[in-house]
Amino acid sequence: METQQLNQQKPAFYQILLVTGIVVIAFNLRPSITSVGPIIGTIRDQLNLSNGSVGLLTSLPLIAFAIMSPLVPKISNRYTNERVMLIGLIVLFIGVSLRSLSVIFFLFAGTLLIGFGIAICNVLLPSVIKEKFPAKVGIMTSVYSTIMGGFAATASGLSVPIASGLNLGWQIALFVWAVPALIGIIVWGYLVKKRANERSLYHYVQPVSNRIWKSPLAWQVAGFMGFQSFLFYVTISWLPEILHASGFTVNTAGWMLSIMQFIGVPASFIVPMLAGKFRSQQGLVLIMGLFSVTGYTALLFGESSFMLILSVVLIGVALGGTFPLALTILSLRARNGIEAAQLSGMAQSFGYILAAFGPFSIGFLYDQTHTWGIPLITLVTIAIIVILFGMGAGRDKFVFDE
Repeated sequence: METQQLNQQKPAFYQILLVTGIVVIAFNLRPSITSVGPIIGTIRDQLNLSNGSVGLLTSLPLIAFAIMSPLVPKISNRYTNERVMLIGLIVLFIGVSLRSLSVIFFLFAGTLLIGFGIAICNVLLPSVIKEKFPAKVGIMTSVYSTIMGGFAATASGLSVPIASGLNLGWQIALFVWAVPALIGIIVWGYLVKKRANERSLYHYVQPVSNRIWKSPLAWQVAGFMGFQSFLFYVTISWLPEILHASGFTVNTAGWMLSIMQFIGVPASFIVPMLAGKFRSQQGLVLIMGLFSVTGYTALLFGESSFMLILSVVLIGVALGGTFPLALTILSLRARNGIEAAQLSGMAQSFGYILAAFGPFSIGFLYDQTHTWGIPLITLVTIAIIVILFGMGAGRDKFVFDE
């Protein structure tokens, strides 16, 4: 392909810069969301919000993902990946800044903008990796998903110490994550400038169509992406509250969320590499799924600190491995970057519609029952559904071959 030939002609510096840009994007995909969970109770109390309403702080970005994801391939087709990535980072920076103001309107408006910014980067990354590094999909996905998981865990762990330990308040605890976005703006701004002075490296050779929405395999990938995201965003939103209700202090519960995510970092690195070596990913889907079902079941029935900690470990491994596995499948089920962009946009759009119901619905269930039993039973059920969709998505097929 012409694009691959052009890639081979690029100097090593450009390749290094491109990898740096991907890494910086990874810095920004989770912290602005995972930093909310440990201090969600503080935000709720200070602004007099209900559990259902404050759950929207995690659900709104997912709604934004669903709205923006199908539009991103068409936008990048017209304006190039570099420019669209830069736009996404600028929107993310503005969103983080607005959300940090002590005004309810800006809190939710900024959160929505955060979702739009992250959605752009979410959709384009699998496409960029498929096109720029077609022989290294597994390792490149491992690199950025591992970094993403590490920063997500760091953000969860630092929220309470910054807000309470340093007495800076929840506003500063959320605003600090504007810094990685600013760094990303600088890096991708340079990439845009460099791209403007040379021949297009990454352009589409066929129009973006709606055919992807008719592929059964694409719908299975979307279901896998959506339900595993449902579990992740519910967990980062409500795990601290669940653990606090079980006897942990607020500070300890926040760090347990951070530890859960750090535990998942090795899986974030290993699983995509393994996925790239196998023609079918169904075995990995089943293994990660069993970790998930066991973990949420242990959280449901755990009465001792040991059982609760064990549940956090199992959930950490499951979530840490399943999300990058879903990202890898987005690339592996496509033949090229064009198809990967279309599949990514479709799967993340529909998938995040499902995920958006997570934090809000679980918060609503708790408000109605005043116990975490029913919400946790719901999570165990969702974990089983993830396995079912994953077994279909993990088949050795391509989306446009059916």
